[in-house]
Amino acid sequence: MENVMATVTYLGDLRTEAVHLKSQSTIHTDAPTDNQGRGEAFSPTDLVSAALSSCMMTIMGQVANREGVVLKGLKTEVVKVMTANPRKIAEIKITFSHPNLIATDVQKQKLKNAAITCPVAMSLSEALKQTVNFEW
Repeated sequence: MENVMATVTYLGDLRTEAVHLKSQSTIHTDAPTDNQGRGEAFSPTDLVSAALSSCMMTIMGQVANREGVVLKGLKTEVVKVMTANPRKIAEIKITFSHPNLIATDVQKQKLKNAAITCPVAMSLSEALKQTVNFEW
């Protein structure tokens, strides 16, 4: 039997609430203002883009732990590029920054490789362009 990990409820007015069952943490979504919504929370496509960044950071964190690299303070800027017809994510641009990262060139390459091969990155369609830059 498969374990249910979350429930999602439609709240009306183009809003949803997702509940992670183990932790009871919640995420709300709202349609963006350019698509009939109020834009008062992440849109579902925003979450896809943010999830890609979070996944990359998580896998990088695992590599950093193994390598003895302090990754705390790593940040990203995430840009989502949409197309109109059909309405979909065309590109996700992620820029990593950590001005004080102390790591060898080999360790930095391991971190980069971890990012671009994270499970979310590998699960998204090859048609969705992923542009990833590292500033350190």
